[in-house]
Amino acid sequence: MEPFPTYPNSPITEAIIDLRVICPDGIDVKVLDLPRDGLNAEYRVVDAMFAAQGEMVVGPMGNSASVRQHPIGWKLSTGDGKQIVQLRNDGFTYSRLAPYEAWRSFQRDARRAWESYRKATLLFPIERLAVRYINRIDIPKDRIELKEYFRTFPEISPDLPQSLEGFFVQLLVPFPELSATCLVNQTIVPPARVGVVSVVLDIDLFRTVDVPQTEESIWEYFECLRVEKDRIFEACITDPTRQLFQTCPS
Repeated sequence: MEPFPTYPNSPITEAIIDLRVICPDGIDVKVLDLPRDGLNAEYRVVDAMFAAQGEMVVGPMGNSASVRQHPIGWKLSTGDGKQIVQLRNDGFTYSRLAPYEAWRSFQRDARRAWESYRKATLLFPIERLAVRYINRIDIPKDRIELKEYFRTFPEISPDLPQSLEGFFVQLLVPFPELSATCLVNQTIVPPARVGVVSVVLDIDLFRTVDVPQTEESIWEYFECLRVEKDRIFEACITDPTRQLFQTCPS
């Protein structure tokens, strides 16, 4: 049974499971060829990933600047672009783009891809676990009172004009019972269509202290993060916002 409601019209635009590993010198990208090859049947679009490093030299003979790129891994995508796997020399990321279906299928697909990556990087300890859900909430109005739809919002001094054309709120909230921290970002973005106010609610819940290392403990902990993520989301919104998610999109 789901601890919180499952909405027919989910506002989730991207769901992410992320695991970072510790490797002082970085994992040789060739090591990541094996998990890439094992996933190619499902993730048919393959792109190399690179990191850029800039260098500027200032001297009596003049100044010069250069940029060097070095490979850091692979980005794999399904044909429809809805599922994305990153196999990097510092970690693994699995993303599911809208439409988001359910935690069970999301977690299952992420774990299957992770197991391929982990076989190639077994010697490296994990330093960070995270679940991140990016929600775009489309409110069918030209203007809104933020407090009607959100329980966390910027409050304008009564001595200032009360109209607000944009805002960005960032919260960093500790959850000691989970040894976790939540980064919440909230902002207005360009509207999805005319006559709509679009607000992004971005919830990133992560752990970097005493991170679980065994497969069983890792995925048990992800279950805990998922439940807490749902609770955080519900704590940030009001009943009028929940009503927006009840009708399936046409």
